Amino acid sequence: MLRWEKKAFLNGASIIIGLDEAGRGPLAGPVVAAAVVLKDKPLKKFSFPRYRERIDDSKKLLPSQRKRAYQEIYKKSIFGLGIKDNKFIDEKNILKAANKAMEDAANRAIRHYCRLNKKDIKKIKNKICLLVDGNMNLKLPYKKVCITKGDSKSFSIAAASIVAKVTRDSIMDWFDKVYPRYGFSRHKGYGTRFHLDALKRHGPCQIHRKTFAPVKFLQR
Repeated sequence: MLRWEKKAFLNGASIIIGLDEAGRGPLAGPVVAAAVVLKDKPLKKFSFPRYRERIDDSKKLLPSQRKRAYQEIYKKSIFGLGIKDNKFIDEKNILKAANKAMEDAANRAIRHYCRLNKKDIKKIKNKICLLVDGNMNLKLPYKKVCITKGDSKSFSIAAASIVAKVTRDSIMDWFDKVYPRYGFSRHKGYGTRFHLDALKRHGPCQIHRKTFAPVKFLQR
């Protein structure tokens, strides 16, 4: 799964960042993006840390596998997060929210990287390559490679998918305690039968996306 990373390196990139998001489809909660730099120093040769845990598309992993992989990624990489809540999603739309979350995640990861390595962003700009899951129109001044189903093709994107998913799941678990009637820890905001039944009984809560069907038809 390092084919895209190797291609970026051979094309002159020494800072390769995987980008992915989680939470575009749910009826509630934020969209969360992650940007992961697997190597915390500039690449002088093509080598990355070895991972004991399975790093793959987060949707292919069990929750326990994702958590273990997240812990290893946390220890071995640099990453940044971008989070846009349901109000931003309702105001701008989900695609713009996902784009903005990705941009924020990338910028935070790059700033963190520069602080650790005492680098000036302007001086390393041309050495950065973003590997992006899907066809996202990111307004960032760096080289970007959009990869369809990138979370199953690129190690960096797969790592980002795990960080984004675990982070968002944790947020939804917290919301479950705030709004216990909806069962957010069970379905993470997706439109399961349990969730839809709860919506019909109680109506939307503060974290529901009011512009998403069927939420918009159930508002009181």
